Amino acid sequence: MVIGFKRGLGWAIATLAFTAQPGWALPGQTVNLAETWIRNNPTLEPGPNERLTINRLVSPGQRFTFQASVFPVSGVVPNPDRRQIRTERFSLVDYANPIDSDRLDESLRAIYGQEIFNDYRQAEILLRYPERGRRPAPTDNPSLFLRGEVREGERFAYWQEIAYDRAGNAYLGRMAVFLKADLPALQAQLDL
Repeated sequence: MVIGFKRGLGWAIATLAFTAQPGWALPGQTVNLAETWIRNNPTLEPGPNERLTINRLVSPGQRFTFQASVFPVSGVVPNPDRRQIRTERFSLVDYANPIDSDRLDESLRAIYGQEIFNDYRQAEILLRYPERGRRPAPTDNPSLFLRGEVREGERFAYWQEIAYDRAGNAYLGRMAVFLKADLPALQAQLDL
């Protein structure tokens, strides 16, 4: 009787350990763990052939994309360890319902869970752009205006960006969760 109970308890613990929970496959984890987490994440719901990238066309004009990558968020320096995820990012395109930072924040919470959401909310804001009163550079796309911020939390770094059209409507928003070691390269890229 005791042996059966211990065996049953062992199976229950093993099941919990291998069940993907929000926040389990994060930058710094292996590609295999990220694939398992994505496959079992109820918010992401990947298709049969989707491994590290998920593309959802909800309706015409509404799209969701998620990608886990071995490359740093800045894309500048290749990662010597191709088995480690460095960046996870998602983007929302919605021409029916304008995107704001609250919607991106809620998407982050839905994908990663409360623990990572709290790390993001308590993170220090390192950079906001554009600076107040700054006009877009002449080389920038005149049809788009980007507003974003970079944060450093206890566990991870975060980059949120929203694109506005000339009328001030936001139809594209994106967020990245990435390793804090990659912050200097991203900040240098954004300061240009």
